[in-house]
Amino acid sequence: MHYTMKKRIATATLTAALLFSSISVPAALAAQTGEVQSGVNMRTSPSTSASIIRNLKKGEQVTVIDKVNSYWYKVTDSSGKTGYISTSSQYIELKKDTAVQTGNAVAKASVSFRKAASTSGERIRYLKKGEQITILAKTNSYWYEVQDGNGIRGYVSTQDSFLTITGSIPSNGSGNNGNSGGGGVTAPELSTDAKVEKIIAAGMKYLGTPYEYGSNRNTTTTFDCSDFVRQAFLDALGIKLPADSRQQGQYVKDKGGAKTSWKQLKRGDLVFFMSYKGTKASSYSGIDKSKATISHDGIYLGDGKVLHTYSVEGGGVTVSSIEGTHWEYRMVFGGSAL
Repeated sequence: MHYTMKKRIATATLTAALLFSSISVPAALAAQTGEVQSGVNMRTSPSTSASIIRNLKKGEQVTVIDKVNSYWYKVTDSSGKTGYISTSSQYIELKKDTAVQTGNAVAKASVSFRKAASTSGERIRYLKKGEQITILAKTNSYWYEVQDGNGIRGYVSTQDSFLTITGSIPSNGSGNNGNSGGGGVTAPELSTDAKVEKIIAAGMKYLGTPYEYGSNRNTTTTFDCSDFVRQAFLDALGIKLPADSRQQGQYVKDKGGAKTSWKQLKRGDLVFFMSYKGTKASSYSGIDKSKATISHDGIYLGDGKVLHTYSVEGGGVTVSSIEGTHWEYRMVFGGSAL
């Protein structure tokens, strides 16, 4: 009996603590409500082994104040009790006209939602076209910290092709987004990942631009291979690479770390090729590539793809596969120009 009384007192204390404790409500979930679809236990913590506060009945309305993980919501019932319930659609249906509609941005197209502000950051999921999100801060010129309609936080590219801004974006207080006020703000040094993505984005905007051998380096109406690579670096980072592919190859070699297999390349590396001799690997056998003359280059995108331009017939600036093609057999070396 003494043990039972202690257990009752502990349970009452825990329930009271849940009832009267202050609740931190994420902005994107502040008004989100859900309707119970079938009887479900509301528990004291996000675990099936936690104590049951009470059983919620079908048709009850609750306020979802946080999504703890993929399996549990933190909710408040109509009497003010706070606890945890399953996220399964079998038990709860979230209302579509609440917090999901209060974001300050909308996805224009499917875009990666990542755990870190980097293309190497683990992908949480893809945001869908038309999905509304809340931008919490602009981490740097390339990444927003955002929160989706379920309260999950992550990072999304700032590229205009992915998001439409529908409201104001809060300052993150660090000066990274350039609107912190006061004196001059020194922009933080970009990470290598950020530089790579900026170069690739600059190059991708020229997809389809016509090819012209010996193109004018002062215009962007046509490109040959080295002119295109040079323009991508110039647009993205203000870096002026040498004017032709052989000199660009030497520039990369001088930085060290040149690689002779495309499988060793990293996204954003420059890749250099010798002259075309045929489509078969045998056409290039016996050639000492360390002495081969460079006749072409492009930007490696990863996954065996190269962004480049090589002929009028090729459609101008385009993306080609390397593996099992003459591009693989022609490769001389590749490496970073950064």
